[in-house]
Amino acid sequence: MSSELSQSMQAPNFSLPANGGETIELDQFKGQNVVVYFYPKDNTPGCTTEALDFTALKDDFAKADTIVIGISADSVKKHDNFVAKHDLGILLASDEDKQAIEAYGVWVEKKMYGKSYMGIERATFLIDKESKIAQIWRKVKVKGHAQSVLEAAQSLS
Repeated sequence: MSSELSQSMQAPNFSLPANGGETIELDQFKGQNVVVYFYPKDNTPGCTTEALDFTALKDDFAKADTIVIGISADSVKKHDNFVAKHDLGILLASDEDKQAIEAYGVWVEKKMYGKSYMGIERATFLIDKESKIAQIWRKVKVKGHAQSVLEAAQSLS
């Protein structure tokens, strides 16, 4: 596992299959700001709300020259269904082998009902046009989060 990522570090590159059948690499977005948000699972209440919130602000992110990519360990097929079901307007990348999830340090021990298990920490990384990490949000609370990320992205433009 990588050391803890922090602001102004180079963002780890990744190459992952995404909804709609494309493969996306972080490096292909050099020259744009990129929001990479990690979330536990498609079609769960918090994750659906987060995806809908980012979708609702998609045009504002575009005006701030920022692309939004959601990453979970769900399959591309699950992502395609999630996008279709909720009419999402953002890229969702599938990281079934947890390459990016581990590189970004979001594969963590979690607890629920007194049991420990490994899972994805809800976290967001704002990456600037030079592929450096501009801001990190860990243990994200969904309400109002997409708006906070948008404001941070707008401040980079």
